[in-house]
Amino acid sequence: MTTDSAIASESRAFEADVSKLLHMMVHSVYSDRDVFLRELISNAADACEKLRYEAIADPSLLVDDPQPKITITLDKDAGTLTVADNGIGMTAVDMGETLGTIARSGTKAFMDRLSADKKGEGQQLIGQFGVGFYSAFMVARKVDVVSRRAGEIGAASWSSDGLGTYTIAPVDPAQAPARGTKVTLHLLDDAKSYAERFNVERIVKAQSGHVPVPIFTEESGGDEEARQLSDGAALWAKPKSEISEEDYTDFYRSVAGQFDKPALTLHYRAEGRHEYSVLTFIPESKPFDLFDPDRSGRIKLYVRRVFITDEAEILPRYLRFVRGLVDSADLPLNMSREMIQDSPVLSAIQKGVSNRVLSELERLAEAEPERYAAIWENFGAVLKEGLYEEYARRETLLGLARFKTTTSNGEWRSLKDYVSALKENQTAIYYATGTDLERIAGSPQLEGFKARGIEVLLLPDQIDNFWTSMGADYEGKPFKSVTQGAADLSLIPLAEGREPTKAAEDVTGFIDFARNALADHVCDVRVSDRLTTSAVCIVAPDNAMDLQLEKMLASAGRAPERAKPILEVNAGHMLIGKLAQCSATDDERRDLSFLLLDEARISEGEAPADPRAFVERLERLMAKSL
Repeated sequence: MTTDSAIASESRAFEADVSKLLHMMVHSVYSDRDVFLRELISNAADACEKLRYEAIADPSLLVDDPQPKITITLDKDAGTLTVADNGIGMTAVDMGETLGTIARSGTKAFMDRLSADKKGEGQQLIGQFGVGFYSAFMVARKVDVVSRRAGEIGAASWSSDGLGTYTIAPVDPAQAPARGTKVTLHLLDDAKSYAERFNVERIVKAQSGHVPVPIFTEESGGDEEARQLSDGAALWAKPKSEISEEDYTDFYRSVAGQFDKPALTLHYRAEGRHEYSVLTFIPESKPFDLFDPDRSGRIKLYVRRVFITDEAEILPRYLRFVRGLVDSADLPLNMSREMIQDSPVLSAIQKGVSNRVLSELERLAEAEPERYAAIWENFGAVLKEGLYEEYARRETLLGLARFKTTTSNGEWRSLKDYVSALKENQTAIYYATGTDLERIAGSPQLEGFKARGIEVLLLPDQIDNFWTSMGADYEGKPFKSVTQGAADLSLIPLAEGREPTKAAEDVTGFIDFARNALADHVCDVRVSDRLTTSAVCIVAPDNAMDLQLEKMLASAGRAPERAKPILEVNAGHMLIGKLAQCSATDDERRDLSFLLLDEARISEGEAPADPRAFVERLERLMAKSL
């Protein structure tokens, strides 16, 4: 063994205004007081890992204590919390260099570099400047450190109130750990809860339960034995062959905060330019807050098994139902969550994990369509948000999409299935949007498509109104709304056994009259090739917003004045034929024209444009008929 150079007790002044730095750190860098415990445990785990590495060359460093461990000792009466490890430890010189980093670097230099970090090059500043250790002053009025380096006889202490000075002094070896470091926090009055066992154990399990060193807690002067909180083995670091389905389920429930089972588990390790482990789950049931507008993802970020944050945007919002974690080997450990989001390493992880989740869903959809259908049933409406939000992955998401259709009898259909069943001369993928499947399926605009056996996608989710308006296509086939523009069905033959509807005589004259009478309310009145049983329907012009999207935006106060629709008339309908041949006055024909328009609106789930005028017209015609 060697002896560290003797150093007399020495009080040193910080070279800069440390209180200003700590104020900045507490209020800007860290947004959560609990983080101090994570930082101290992280430092302790690093010390144990450093000893393990050095002991490869010098096994005598381990002497008779080969098992690394971290012990948290709580003293409620004294108001202290102590974090001790049996790792590599520090000499007095090490303390001056390691715990004095801020003193040597200076507050101004730290803040200047932090402010100048515009290109992401300074993302490791917090770790480089040793700010992690100083997070202890968020909860402590004083911090004492006692340490002995492995292989050394002498021990030293470091003490500071964080206000301007720190003291380094030799310490009686009998008062120091045999090896390693002991950090004692004298807690502030408003932080005494950190001396309570339940609170500390909750924080450790949530933030540091998977560091690679076992963690124990004990109460000073208590009768209970030290309680082990973690075994130092991270589940995601174990080979999959050693993990049972029950292990995955238990871990899923703890990380997701749910009581169901995972519908899909994804566990892998990425190696190459960046190394990271991934353990994620897709829930079996919908989380209650799935459509909360403020809801973000639920992926926890670890760095070398130390919890960093659960607010890093690992996955895009349309995958926010995925739960689990990512453990990076490349990200700096002491990096604020604000900085970590801008890290190029995190960007690479985001891309890799997102692609892997989607490819796993593709594999499941191909190999086990029933399991995939259950996932789509729960989360399809969220996945479709990606069709609107992320053009780069639209092709993949369209391949994953499943739809109920007019011919699927309630089963899910893929776009691949749809395209394989296209009718002769069909050049588009037709869809109808609305608020629920039953009402959409009964829309009059679908009649001509059903008569020809043309499959139409039934889209009941709000997001469907948006992604379909983005000019999407699948295998060169554009998406076309059945309630917008001309249907262009004349080139597609009717289904076998269906006869074309014969137009009533003189219907052209009535249509011309209605076009003039309704000129202020519609942009056109025309014969329809999409109606077979209903008398009338309304559709949006080609260059206007789709009816359902316009209606939804208008109800939310987000759309300009609604465009005039087109009134389409079924020239073969009995009512239209009688109207064309009746000898009514112009006033009566005008009333009839408006009633037809209101009928079309009502069939769309809308109220008549002028309810009072609608009632008066109806009463006049009823009175005459009687």
